[in-house]
Amino acid sequence: MRDEDKRLAAEAAVAEVRDGMLVGLGTGSTVAFAIAALIARGARIETVATSIDSAAKARAGGLVVRDFADVARVDLTIDGADEVDARLFAIKGAGGAMLREKIVAAASVRMVVIADGSKRVAAIGAAKLPVEVLPFARAFVADRLAALGAAVTVRDGVTDNGNIVLDARFGAIPDPAALARAIAAIPGALGHGLFLSQVDAAYIADDGVVTRLERGDASR
Repeated sequence: MRDEDKRLAAEAAVAEVRDGMLVGLGTGSTVAFAIAALIARGARIETVATSIDSAAKARAGGLVVRDFADVARVDLTIDGADEVDARLFAIKGAGGAMLREKIVAAASVRMVVIADGSKRVAAIGAAKLPVEVLPFARAFVADRLAALGAAVTVRDGVTDNGNIVLDARFGAIPDPAALARAIAAIPGALGHGLFLSQVDAAYIADDGVVTRLERGDASR
């Protein structure tokens, strides 16, 4: 049922896509359903992808994938989330693409998140918070994250950018904005999975029912 909910949420978000748009493609299992829906629809669009995997899936289905290095503005981005709450605060990055995802989100006129009901929470914080880190700074950044109250583990492998990911588990995040600022101020921490202002709407499917949460007057 969870896969079916992911598919329903993805298809609801894809309904926002219009011909001629430049669409940002996030990363992960739920976004894979969105890519499949765009391919099935034969959408006359161009895309940018936040990961090598998403780019490959899109190209394999015949979608045009542009190099984001040549792009300054995206019409609509569709991405997943590890947690999302009623404030449209989200934690992202289980797939390790949060730095590219945040850049594409910042370039987007509108960003929508898609998720199954298990990802909807009262307040973000239970999920591990990924932080992309310059390998040179691994121990230093880990120590600074621990000083902020996190239990820190080093994820295996590297990101598409060639960096490492530290997973920081806080358990609760009473002031997400303050934590975001604190992590951003650590030299060597290149990006983190707190998405606090980027998400304009969320499509969440639970037991076959899709709910849309809309920020309203969103500002970045």
